[in-house]
Amino acid sequence: MTAAKARKRNRRTLTALAGAVAVAATSAALWATTGSTASAQAAGLPSPDHVVVVVMENRAYGQVIGNSGAPYLNSLKAGGADLTQSYALTHPSEPNYYMLFSGSNQGRTDDSCVDVGSMSAPNLASELIAAGKSWASYNESLPSQGSTTCSSGDYAQKHNPWFGFSNVPTDTAMTMDQFPSDYSTLPKVSFVIPNLCDDMHDCSVSTGDSWLKDNLSAYADWARSHNSILAITFDEDNRLSGNRIPTLLYGQHVAPGSTSGTKYNHYNVLRTLEDLSGLSSHAGNAASASDISGIWN
Repeated sequence: MTAAKARKRNRRTLTALAGAVAVAATSAALWATTGSTASAQAAGLPSPDHVVVVVMENRAYGQVIGNSGAPYLNSLKAGGADLTQSYALTHPSEPNYYMLFSGSNQGRTDDSCVDVGSMSAPNLASELIAAGKSWASYNESLPSQGSTTCSSGDYAQKHNPWFGFSNVPTDTAMTMDQFPSDYSTLPKVSFVIPNLCDDMHDCSVSTGDSWLKDNLSAYADWARSHNSILAITFDEDNRLSGNRIPTLLYGQHVAPGSTSGTKYNHYNVLRTLEDLSGLSSHAGNAASASDISGIWN
């Protein structure tokens, strides 16, 4: 080989190496900015702008789905997705809320009031905040924004696990009156917690169904055309149905009339909320849970 040919081959090799380095650098930069979103999309999940999660109380799947006393919830089932094998994890109420929010009961085994800010474990809100994404809860009958009172009328702190965590600002707990009418101003993820009557705990299925229609139907309709999702689940059943509970999803990217017979629980819901939000971290047992699948457009 002549010296000229050797120099030409070396130039081609160096050019190829430089190109490979540039491609690798570009790929690394793209992953740094979009990796978690790409991961979620690879898993078949959409990337919604807003997700609103409503937690109801103490009803089994068969008490709600197909019940003529719950026409609004059943309309959401018809127009959205029904997880037919969705299960709570324990009894009573409070540990389930902690499991849904943080992937663990955090040692909570009863419905007693928590010492505010006594825990520091990762949770959905702390993960969102750390990722620069917005979070809030909207709590019916909460006396005022950020109030840490144990109970007040039909309000019960036991249904608001965020107060247990030092890494979740108390002022992110809003009253239901603060739920915005301009839905584009909603946080990335928010929880809505009705009071003890409207969540079906102390009052009827029809009472809770009417409350959902009055307070969330406008958002649900908006969500269908604004890249957003409404999720409604229950903390536990009536202790008579193996803890099988209703869980419905509705909105853009949710296939109307879809069902999933896969067995899911609160950890799967938490994992799905994390991945819908493009988070790269997963709290507690959500880390080993699978995403909800088979219901997305």
